[in-house]
Parts: sequence; C-alpha cells; structure tokens
Amino acid sequence: MTAKRRVHLAAHFPGVNNTTIWSDPRAGSQIDFTSFEHFGRTAERGLFDFVFLAEGLRVREHAGRIHDLDVVGRPDSISVLAAVAAVTERVGLVATLNTTYNEPFELARQLLSLDVLSGGRAGWNVVTTNDAFTGANFRRGGYLGSADRYRRADDFVELARALWEHAGTRAESVHESDFFDVRARLDTPASPQGRPVILQAGVSAEGRDFAARYADAIFSPFATTGPAEEFYEDVKARVVAAGREPDDLKILPGATFVLGDTPSEADERYRYERSAQISGATALRTIEAVWGRELSDFDPDGPLPPLDLVVTGAQLAEGRATIHHDTRGVAEAWHERAEAEGLSIRQAVITKDARPPFVGTPGDIAARLDEFVQARGSDGFILVPTITPTGLDEFTEKVIPLLQERGVYPTEYADTTLRSHLLAPLPSA
Repeated sequence: MTAKRRVHLAAHFPGVNNTTIWSDPRAGSQIDFTSFEHFGRTAERGLFDFVFLAEGLRVREHAGRIHDLDVVGRPDSISVLAAVAAVTERVGLVATLNTTYNEPFELARQLLSLDVLSGGRAGWNVVTTNDAFTGANFRRGGYLGSADRYRRADDFVELARALWEHAGTRAESVHESDFFDVRARLDTPASPQGRPVILQAGVSAEGRDFAARYADAIFSPFATTGPAEEFYEDVKARVVAAGREPDDLKILPGATFVLGDTPSEADERYRYERSAQISGATALRTIEAVWGRELSDFDPDGPLPPLDLVVTGAQLAEGRATIHHDTRGVAEAWHERAEAEGLSIRQAVITKDARPPFVGTPGDIAARLDEFVQARGSDGFILVPTITPTGLDEFTEKVIPLLQERGVYPTEYADTTLRSHLLAPLPSA
C-alpha cells in the first residue's frame, strides 16, 4: 500500500489582492498590528508551515489615481514579521522581497537577523520587477528586461547564500559579476536552520529554472486539476535536472476557500463573497483596463460599453493591476458572454473567473485538499482567506482536525524551524 503524502499548508495574509473583502463588517485593519498578531497566532494554532506577506514597492494606480483595492501605508514586511515572531513560537515567517531594487548585503542581513531572532523561522519569497513605474521610486530608476531580471536575481541569491554560509565566521564573500562587485562579511550570527528558506513565485521558463536551482518552495497559481499536474511534473523534473531531489522543493498553489455547514450554505456564502469582492467601482476599473479608457459615465449595473470604444494599446493600470495584451479580443469575448447571459458590467466581472475548487463543507474541502496532493497536483497549499484577519479561524477549527483524521496532516510541529516544517514527514511515515 502506498504511503499517504503529507498535506502542507501555509497562509497568505489577506491584504492587497482581489480576493479581500473590504466591506464585510468582520473586516479589520490592514495596518493595526493586532491583525497580524491574530493571523499569526491562528496559523500557529493550525500547525501551518508559515505565514506569508506580499510586497508592493509602489501603490498601484489606475488612470493616474490610486487603485481602489490598494492599501496606503501598509507596514514593511520584515518589520511586521519581526513583531509576529515575538508573539509566536513555531510558525514560519515569509516575506516577499524584490531582487531588482534591493541590494544583496542589506537584504541578506535583514533576513538573517529575522531568522536568528525568531529561532530559524524566516523565509524569503524571491521576486523581480520589470516596470519603470516601480523603478521611479529608486535612484537608478528605469527597469530591467526579463533576461536581465533573472540574471540579476541569480547573482543576488548566489551572493545572499554565500553571505549566509559564511555568517558567524571570519570568511569573506567575494562576488564579481555584471550586477555586483562585492567583498563582504556579515556581522550576524549563523542561521539556526542553515539559511533562511527560499520561495519563488514565477511560472515562466526562467522562473521555473530559477526555482529548481534555489527554491525550497514555489508559490504556484495552479490550484485546478490539469494545469496543476502538468506544472508539478515539469518543475519536479527541473529540480532533478538541477541535481536535487524532487522533494527538496515543495509546490504550494495559492487557494481561496469558502466553508459552509451544508453544500447549499457554502454556495450561498460563495455567491455573497464573490459579489462583495466586486464593488461597482472595482467593476468599472476592471473593464476600463480592457477598454483602455475611462468609463466612469457608465452604470456598473448596466450593459457593457460598446466595442467601438475599445482603445487598443492603451494602458490605464500601472503597478500590480492586471494588464491585458489582446484588449480587443478580451472585450469581444466579454461582450459575447454578457449578451448570451444577460449580464451587466458588474455581473460580467463577478462571473469572469471560474468557480474555485474549494467551496463546500469542511469534510468536502478536507477531502479535496487531500485528493489534490495525493494526485500530485501539489505538495500542499498557501491559503488566501477573504477576511482580515479572522478569515483563517474557521478553517483552522473545522478543516484541520479532519485532515488530521485522514492521516495527512501533523498533530504537532516536529521541530522549531521553518525548514523542518517543510521537510518533516508525517509521524507515521
């Protein structure tokens, strides 16, 4: 009989993304530390591998105005996680940090400091940035093309790893390349877990190769069968080609969930949540990004604007908002569906994405998570709740015990470091 595979779980703090429900009475502050404290404590109570914070180096804009889903003034991730470390004991602490505009020595020192102070719980989600909009915040400005972004990221991570390897010794790290000319020695003690854990979130060929070489986990966008298994097989093969074992890298798709005590209650909650995520203003901003022009005179509860208003090649959204390349084709597809189904602007936006797979009773969701991992669609999931900061509570209370009953989830942390969480097998394995 084949041994059951462990389900790994992590939790993304619900913040600047299109799944967060801002208007719900239960929604709390994005910047009050008690929100981060509550979320971190809940994740630890649920034996999650880590909590995960996103990064935005510049507030998104739409038509020159702040995007309606962004947060102004959200604290720096390293600072937040250092504070969360003080009120938790085991859960990992992962920050998204950019290699395009940071410097290796400073970032390596900050992460290692967090790692040491937290007892070996720090992780780094490595990302790059390719737009001049973000680059305008920095002295050198501009941006790097895709190939150079990954070349710099390779150099950056190689140098950071060398610095971590020599931490606590008198050895000097020397690195000379097109991007860096560094002779450095960290003044920070060595990591309790060898080095901070590395995550990566890119799915391009360059991103997959980068993850295969360096990452301990990858934040995947594939949480549905078919694409998930293809991605899993491809990335694991690249890990082996890079001279590593397949299980050295955990593949963890981001996934939202909606719970209900009955299937019909879960369906009703899903309909409410999806509608709450898309306000009239959000709906208009979404179609403006496709039509390439401001459409504030249109009623979000009325029909889509005519196709002759589409401006091809225009870009209203800057920063992290979605960019459409074939805007005419997207607009035509939206029009065809809206006319066939009698959808308003807001209804078209609400229904544009496929229904997520994890909507149901606690038993349904526990079974689907388990089945997904056993089928090698992933090694687990990074859950993205919709409510700040209590959206993880119900999952922890109702689904985690069922995963434990199925024998695919631990009943206690095996050790204290983030690396041990990712590598530890089930106690019965």
